Amino acid sequence: FIRQMTANLPTRPDYFLEDAEINRAGAGTLTELAPLHGSSLAEVQTPLQQDANSNLLDVRSRDQFAAGHVPGSINIALSGQFASWAGGILGIHANPVLIADGDAQVEEARLRLARVGIEEVRGYLAGGVAAWQTAGLPVVETPQISALELSQKLSLSNQQDIEVLDVRREGEFLAGHITQALWYVLDTFPRALPKIDSQRTVAVHCKSGYRSLIACSLLERAGYHNVVNVIGGFDAWQAAGLPVVVEQLNRA
Repeated sequence: FIRQMTANLPTRPDYFLEDAEINRAGAGTLTELAPLHGSSLAEVQTPLQQDANSNLLDVRSRDQFAAGHVPGSINIALSGQFASWAGGILGIHANPVLIADGDAQVEEARLRLARVGIEEVRGYLAGGVAAWQTAGLPVVETPQISALELSQKLSLSNQQDIEVLDVRREGEFLAGHITQALWYVLDTFPRALPKIDSQRTVAVHCKSGYRSLIACSLLERAGYHNVVNVIGGFDAWQAAGLPVVVEQLNRA
């Protein structure tokens, strides 16, 4: 029973230890959070031009982000395990600027970030992506592909033009994965990105599409321009009856 319950535990995020220290010292109440500042386009552009890794955190839905987003922004949608992924990917000292679809999303993101220790938020992009586009500033689209389209491309290209990147955790990967997939867990992206060919198209997938778009946004920020997100992830691949490889989980 102990082996079953402790096998394949996810990697402990670095922010857990820092949160433990904050809790020992006594964290401030959420009602003490200062009001957020609405950042102008210039205030967002300047740090982004100075540092491509400036933390612009887009909390909108996956489809909204894929349709058009501020270059260099990271998508961690509010619809999933938003706070834990933000803490794990960005760290609690990230001091991000939020990009949201309205004030309600800004407030929800602020509160949920504070719950994992990200209390310092620089502000939010006033007017959101719509204001960015209205000003004539460029946006980036993240192409998306269905499981069936991916299968067809893999067959037609004979694996020469497209690569599959699986960002799920070990137990998920071993329980079933696409034959050609390169496995690289999303949890490890903050330490180092996977070594992939920047000239080939990389189709990124997870279980349902939430984590894969986080991964896509991180790869795009690092300069990979041939990244596509697999809609519905591995769940969609299985639902389409496409072939999978199953391996045994090593419990030694």
